Amino acid sequence: MSEPQDIQLEKPPQDDALVDRLLALEEDYRLDCKRLAGKLTSAIETIVAFANSDGGFLLLGLEDTRKAKGRARVYGVEENLMAVDELRRAVETRITPELPGVSWRRIRCTLQDRPPGSIIVVTVPKGLAVHSIVGDGTFIRLDKSNKEIVASEINELSFARGMISAEAQLERIDVALLDTPLWRTYSAHRRITRPLPEAMEHMGLARKDEQGILRPTRAAVLLFAEDPSGLMVAKTSVRVFHYKGDQVIHGTTPNLLKPPKTIGGPLIQQIASTLEYVVNELATGVKLGPYGFEIVQRYPLRVLREAITNAVIHRDYHLASDIYIRLFDNRIEVDSPGILPGQITVATLLTARPNNRNPLIVNHLREFPDPPNLDAGEGVRMMFHTMDQAGLYAPIYQTKPQLQRDAVCVYLFNEARPSIWDQVSAYVDKRGTITNAELRSVLRTDNTLAASKLLRGWVKRGLLVVTNPTGAKRHRNYSKPGAAPDLSLFSLGKR
Repeated sequence: MSEPQDIQLEKPPQDDALVDRLLALEEDYRLDCKRLAGKLTSAIETIVAFANSDGGFLLLGLEDTRKAKGRARVYGVEENLMAVDELRRAVETRITPELPGVSWRRIRCTLQDRPPGSIIVVTVPKGLAVHSIVGDGTFIRLDKSNKEIVASEINELSFARGMISAEAQLERIDVALLDTPLWRTYSAHRRITRPLPEAMEHMGLARKDEQGILRPTRAAVLLFAEDPSGLMVAKTSVRVFHYKGDQVIHGTTPNLLKPPKTIGGPLIQQIASTLEYVVNELATGVKLGPYGFEIVQRYPLRVLREAITNAVIHRDYHLASDIYIRLFDNRIEVDSPGILPGQITVATLLTARPNNRNPLIVNHLREFPDPPNLDAGEGVRMMFHTMDQAGLYAPIYQTKPQLQRDAVCVYLFNEARPSIWDQVSAYVDKRGTITNAELRSVLRTDNTLAASKLLRGWVKRGLLVVTNPTGAKRHRNYSKPGAAPDLSLFSLGKR
């Protein structure tokens, strides 16, 4: 049987060392193995589940770890080459809507019974849409398995992925209630002369409902109502919790320094009021630094403003939850409802194209007299650069599956970044993972315990995660949250 032209052959012809590294990885949210000895149902379900989650890697020709260990798992795709062709055809014809960007990479190696053969790494990107198998359902990825979802869950996933935005939904509210001082300021700034109802309709902020009554969109209420949460009977506020210490203590005596603060109002005021409150809570003193007025804890104000602004304008307003900001002695956590939209993942935050979940909100906020710091898709990169220039740890982002809920949380640490971390971070960015032995090589030391302590500290802070937590400690691999298990293993270019 001839080789498919677009499956790249690994050079040199045989790479057992690379396969050994793949065998050391554990199946998880972004990694699955299929032997191809039986039906292909599970393989196509996994590809769709990866696309409907955060993307992933399907290793064809490897037995499940529950059925074999080590090199005994390497059966190779030669066991059923026709199945590979069938799977490729299924990806091209049975997934709707079409899933572009799936790549196939062949790695030649020694099989478990010693003849030469190969495995194939299928790289599945996060899809732009919610994908289904024609006649066979819609799936999402769990920790180590797939789950078929029903119609109501598909609708929720469409909201979560940003395919549908709650900002465009109509609210059963009289448009006249939005004739507020803030609307008048906004319309004067934009020199809008039409009456409010007509102007709202022309700007896409109001439409007629099924009874022919003009109703405002949720975006309009969020932008101009004096109390959006009250009018919509929804949770659209920011809640700030200030804790003593570096963790939450539950029980009869929680470690809150004061009662939580709820900040509501129209979004532009909500952003400004939240930033002011957070700075006042943190500022035991204020100094003038290269990034403007900065609090003693060393958070650059520009980064704080961007983190709060992003949480407010990019959150999923379909979810009945407020934004939570938690202040600790060593960090700030900004927790925004909703997962990352479109094809954006934690691993691609700095490289993926911007994807606005709420374009009405973003576009109209820019037109206010004193808009928040909207960096036109450059805000996250600015945060990383500014924290780096300030000598602090880069922002850490987490979402599912690290968080067991639909939320995006950004962690900002006020701890100075040690130079050791710079070296380790660069190493992990290049190689994808690091082990204790590799860390010792980077640091030029034989002190295993000291290296373990550093690794545990970075895991505790969320800078690294263990990619094989059930493996022996001496074989532990560490990667950055949300990254592929080992970026070099799945590269389609030359290694």
